Amino acid sequence: MDFREGIRLALLQIHQEKLKSFFSLLGVVIGVMFLVVVVSVVEGLDRYITEDFAEQIFGVNTIQVLRTPSVQMAVTASQRREWQRRPRLKREEAETIRRTLSVPARVGVESNLMADIRSSAGVRADGVRVSAISEEILEIRTFRTTHGRPFSPQEAARGIPVAILGSRVAETLYEGEDPLGQRIRIRGFPFRVVGVLEEQGTLLGMSLDNLVLVPASSPITRFLADSRAVGNIAIQTLDPGDLRIAMSEVEVAIRLHRGLRPGDSNDFEVETSEESLAFWDRISTILFLALPGLVGISLVVGGIVIMNIMLMSVTERTREIGVRMAIGARRRDIINQFLVESATLSGFGAILGVGVGIGLTWAVRTFTPLPAAVAPHWIALGMFLGLAVGIIAGVYPALQASRMDPVEALRYE
Repeated sequence: MDFREGIRLALLQIHQEKLKSFFSLLGVVIGVMFLVVVVSVVEGLDRYITEDFAEQIFGVNTIQVLRTPSVQMAVTASQRREWQRRPRLKREEAETIRRTLSVPARVGVESNLMADIRSSAGVRADGVRVSAISEEILEIRTFRTTHGRPFSPQEAARGIPVAILGSRVAETLYEGEDPLGQRIRIRGFPFRVVGVLEEQGTLLGMSLDNLVLVPASSPITRFLADSRAVGNIAIQTLDPGDLRIAMSEVEVAIRLHRGLRPGDSNDFEVETSEESLAFWDRISTILFLALPGLVGISLVVGGIVIMNIMLMSVTERTREIGVRMAIGARRRDIINQFLVESATLSGFGAILGVGVGIGLTWAVRTFTPLPAAVAPHWIALGMFLGLAVGIIAGVYPALQASRMDPVEALRYE
């Protein structure tokens, strides 16, 4: 049996019976399309959250000390009340950590609040995230200025009212103008602009450039519940191998500072980016485990339809099968013929499914905040599944055709 002849016959059948072929391939198309789109979105999210998100929000090789967990899921009322009773983090605790760490590391503090920013000309930027940070956070979070400069350690230590604008805030307040040296007001307090951050883009549709950085000791601390309190303490080890050592030492330092006894549980949280994002690992694992079952349903339906179409084809081509057997075709040749035709049908459906899936993935990436990445190995898997469905679905019709009596087949009308 010539495989090229089998492929030609299958493509000829698709061309001649377009509507029947469309419905026979629909299950395979949907299954492969679903596989490509969903896996591309999940894998894009996984890559984005574990790489870009972790770097932009947490920093590389970074430990976070927080009052409450950064991710709160399935929280009971009693747990929430316990968190609310916890003492706030203090700057003295950051100093304690800095003194006691035995490994080289940067230690910084950060507090966030939302505010409207006004320029001296009266232009306003609404809903801006204002981060009161120590100078170490500039390195930990990899903030870079494209215009002007970061504030100096002396300005940070003395709480001089200077500010670094995110690119979006700078564009809103000073469109087409140089913001350096200009005065802005944050909740009534004047700050002098010394720099503009490089553009950071968006995070799941939210702008990372709608941001203003000010020194942690600046007048903005008057709007915090406690002027000595900080939102979180960030510790970045210079050597990635020292991360676990630093994590243990940080926990011990804060427990000693707060006078906690050995049997007392922590009234604070110490997290790394991996632990903070553990919830996403669980979600992505569930999705990847559930996906084969969902795709399998469509492919099974598609395989049943293809098998029925092939059985109809066997009946319609009974005389042709008889002629082939009469001129010397063996059972193996008949089986191969129908398997090739069935695999070609489903393979064509898999190609359509991959094409539609890539198009939908592009649309998701372009028109929604969801990141999506089409991986070649998933395309290869979709093609393999399409061909496998066709071969499996074609086995029974091929066997039925090969078992025909040549004499009876020649008499069939």
